[in-house]
Amino acid sequence: MLYGIAAATTALLLAALLAALLRLPALRFGILDRRRQRPTPLLGGVAVALVTCLVAAAGEWTRFAPLGSEIMRLVIAAGAVAALGLVADVRRVKARFLIGGTAVAAACVVPYGDTGILLGLVAVGWIVLVAIGFKALDHADALAGTVGVLTAFGVGICAAAEVMDELAVLLSVLAAALTGFLMHNWHPARIGLGACGSLFVGFVLAASAVTTRAGHDPLSSAAVLYSLTSLATADVLLVALSRRLAGRPLLRGGPDHLAHRLRRVGLTPQGGTVLLGVAGFSGVLVGVLVHMGWMAPSAAFWVGVGALVTVFAMLHIKPYGPRRQPYFPVGGAVRPPAQATSSQVGAQLRVRNG
Repeated sequence: MLYGIAAATTALLLAALLAALLRLPALRFGILDRRRQRPTPLLGGVAVALVTCLVAAAGEWTRFAPLGSEIMRLVIAAGAVAALGLVADVRRVKARFLIGGTAVAAACVVPYGDTGILLGLVAVGWIVLVAIGFKALDHADALAGTVGVLTAFGVGICAAAEVMDELAVLLSVLAAALTGFLMHNWHPARIGLGACGSLFVGFVLAASAVTTRAGHDPLSSAAVLYSLTSLATADVLLVALSRRLAGRPLLRGGPDHLAHRLRRVGLTPQGGTVLLGVAGFSGVLVGVLVHMGWMAPSAAFWVGVGALVTVFAMLHIKPYGPRRQPYFPVGGAVRPPAQATSSQVGAQLRVRNG
């Protein structure tokens, strides 16, 4: 107990300090998120991942909190996912490589002895979905970090109830590291998680939840796992449906996530984060209560209903601008739309005339 408090305090202070220090090299080398209103440095995820792994490894090395082979394998796989995300932050990496690398790491941590091969493969897919979902949540200041802290506490309570003290300590360290990072990530954010941190957080939370529920009834396990991560999966569903209906490529970024749409209806960045944090906490609370046996698994159905209602309501908020009209040759000449510039008309005439 005392070691857990000391480890969490150390993680909070180290993450806050390291995030502040890493902001300058991120600015110096141009490792920025340029999709937001202000370019934001992206090495905050390095602070969260590095501090979490180092504090967990220190517990193993000093034998104050030995992790065991299963949890150590999870930490190593999560570190590999963070390294993959860091590559994506520094250089442009196609989404399928991120998904494939995360899937390989997930396949290494699923407890197949308790889940079986078939459910184990489903668990791999779930871990990848949640990791990508947390990456998607990193579209707004403090959102991924806030939801990550709440989810880490929820999964940690579930792990403690299963007497998985090593996993509970790891999750408390992750929650503390995220709290230290949030000191610099609240709006206006001075540094962001990036793919490195968001993939790491989502991977650790999803893999820990799967490990905690291994061996339980599959139906109740599905209810718990969904409830714990309902906000991240709702954001993924919203984006997928929105881009499908608009005829846009699924993997092309855009201002079509939950927080983007809340901004369009007038909420402030802080207000959107708080509102979505409350929604995420509601799902986490249901997941914990179902895991403890204090609520029936059917309660997850109402979490799903709430998520679907939210998704379909958000679809009515149009995030995309009007499409650019093409040029059509009429009668041997090019007739451009009214907003075409003279250079655009000239370029098309040169193409037409060879």
